[in-house]
Amino acid sequence: MIEDVIDKAIRKKLDFPRKGIQYYDITGITVDSEAFRACIDEMYDYYKDKDITRIAGIEARGFVFAAPLAYRMHLPLVLVRKKGKLSGTVFTKEYALEYGLDSVSIQMEDFQKDDNILIVDDLIATGGTFAATAGLFVQHGAHIAGCLAVVGLPYLDYDKVLSAYPVHTLITYQKY
Repeated sequence: MIEDVIDKAIRKKLDFPRKGIQYYDITGITVDSEAFRACIDEMYDYYKDKDITRIAGIEARGFVFAAPLAYRMHLPLVLVRKKGKLSGTVFTKEYALEYGLDSVSIQMEDFQKDDNILIVDDLIATGGTFAATAGLFVQHGAHIAGCLAVVGLPYLDYDKVLSAYPVHTLITYQKY
């Protein structure tokens, strides 16, 4: 079963980066060719018949999964970057974290109005990064075809934050 292959490859680290946090290290997937291939194949199978015109990968680990998926689906890849990393006409949106603010940026030249965009990242926790990314695209005329992550942490209630968008994860973890 795909979940078993992925779960086995993910390295779980309790109390990282600080006490009380359960960290899911997806680099275990990237060094396990069977698990990595299984992730990309599962993503492709789920989305191949959906009306998607572009794939957006969130910096940095979202790039790891978005790029091969975009390649396999023959779609353009939009890079969602941190502020100050893009050189074109840039749109930026700030969002709240539990410990401050962060932001996401996209280049106007990388997508078109009315695109159907699939947003990809490695993990959905609270949904804040996905929501900010989706809001940025929608604010500039695109549509969100879905939010996709390898790992989902539903106990952090991302489904409430992302209720306006279809969300799909390959594996979910309940509170440890």
